[in-house]
Amino acid sequence: MSEQVVAPVPGRSHLGLLKNNLRDYGMLMSLFAIMLFFQVVTGGTLLRPLNLTNLILQNSYIVIMALGMLLVIVTGHIDLSVGSVAGFIGALAAVLMVQYGVPFVPAAILCLVAGGLIGALQGYWVAYFKIPSFIVTLAGMLVFKGLMLLILGGMSVGPFPATFQKLSSGFIPEFLPDESGLHLSSMFLGLVVVLVITYLNYRNRTRQQSHAIEVEPTGIFLGKNIVIAAAILYFTWLIVSHRGLPNVLIIMLALIALYAFVTNRTIIGRQIYAVGGNEKAAKLSGVKTERLTFLTFVNMGVLAALAGLIFAARLNTATPKAGLGFELDVIAACFIGGASAYGGVGKVVGAVIGAFIMGVMNNGMSILGIGIDYQQVIKGIVLLGAVCVDVYNQRRA
Repeated sequence: MSEQVVAPVPGRSHLGLLKNNLRDYGMLMSLFAIMLFFQVVTGGTLLRPLNLTNLILQNSYIVIMALGMLLVIVTGHIDLSVGSVAGFIGALAAVLMVQYGVPFVPAAILCLVAGGLIGALQGYWVAYFKIPSFIVTLAGMLVFKGLMLLILGGMSVGPFPATFQKLSSGFIPEFLPDESGLHLSSMFLGLVVVLVITYLNYRNRTRQQSHAIEVEPTGIFLGKNIVIAAAILYFTWLIVSHRGLPNVLIIMLALIALYAFVTNRTIIGRQIYAVGGNEKAAKLSGVKTERLTFLTFVNMGVLAALAGLIFAARLNTATPKAGLGFELDVIAACFIGGASAYGGVGKVVGAVIGAFIMGVMNNGMSILGIGIDYQQVIKGIVLLGAVCVDVYNQRRA
């Protein structure tokens, strides 16, 4: 007797695919909904070009550290020291450039190397001595906070050289002058970003189809890309109508592209997710789990150092309170963006969206005059809600 072939129910597979990607779409829609809400209640202040530029400058270092924190969380660990490390590196940069007159480039390189060494020191204890990362980085948070106070002598040190300040407060030069005041070079870069993202999405869809992997319906694919392209061009136009694209935005976009490529297209990226999903199975499969864990902490240290430099350049001084609470915003950004507290799950785009959700909430509540006490309460509730969703998904799976 021949086996009966059951035809798939039309639309059912697409419905399942949409449900599986609901969290990814949901995070992006949540960001737009939050921005729309604050745009309305602030009377249009949120999306004014000047405020939008400030929003990027205020959250650039959180986004940069979130990229490193995502990899740490994916491997099943946590880093509580990133705020103190960022503050310490900012203080180190101030001592080198302001007190000893070291030029910007050598001082920045030394600071990034110092950040990498700090990450290596902490990663060594976690990876090879199996000491819980919570304990190691909690100790690091205290140590580097103390060292920052020590080298600053409890006082602020500044101002920085003008070349260093441009790291955070500078804008890309204009190569296509326009009498209307619109920065055409920046608009061109925005258009290039749209074309690259659209091409990569199309190529990814084509590759999935060639491997018989189910993809989203054509209409949804086209609609999603049109909406994303329109949003990018609109926000680019808003930003460039002020002073052009900030230098730090270019740095941030380059890092986002790099880490998205590493996590999605490289062997080491897949191995990091394997370690977080099941470390014992990954080790039995030949993955050098200790080395990967070590490298994720080294990477976190370098990105924390870069964030510390950007934050110090933005303030134009190194203060004893620099980096205070950064680790909470960075960790919250990753969890809100879809990273799992159990490890093995998380996307670069999700972490970036989570960081901007936190940033828009902070900025919007500040414009409305909501006190810092209520802001902390609201952010705590949002973080708890994101983790609850993660736990629910884990149990349902």
